[in-house]
Amino acid sequence: MSGRDIVFRLFDEVLNGGRQDSLGELVALEYVDHNPVKGLPAGVGGMRLKLRLLRQAFPDLRFTLDEVVEEGETVVARYHWEGTHRGEFLGLSPTGRSVCVAGMDFYRLRQGRLAEHWHAADELGLLRQIGVIP
Repeated sequence: MSGRDIVFRLFDEVLNGGRQDSLGELVALEYVDHNPVKGLPAGVGGMRLKLRLLRQAFPDLRFTLDEVVEEGETVVARYHWEGTHRGEFLGLSPTGRSVCVAGMDFYRLRQGRLAEHWHAADELGLLRQIGVIP
């Protein structure tokens, strides 16, 4: 399976489908998130918890892959996600506002699994959309 295929499965099955059991096939045991959420555990456990918290805050969460590029062991995914802020998010009470957030994720694969992850998203835009900052 190519790195592109792995990322497509991650977005389809896990991020959109909520099937975290697929992580066992897609993510390496030594997975490293280079942009972890403070206070979450490292590795796949932190990834699972981060996804659960995001889905609780935005239960109608939907990711769209806009572009996927693979070069050697690196796969880059440019995407956007949409959802409605219906649960607590980073200590912020639900606002009921809809958001659309653009981002890019860089993944390094090792032995056919996601082993490292770097993340960049428009978090400032997200905070503006939910009304935290003007």
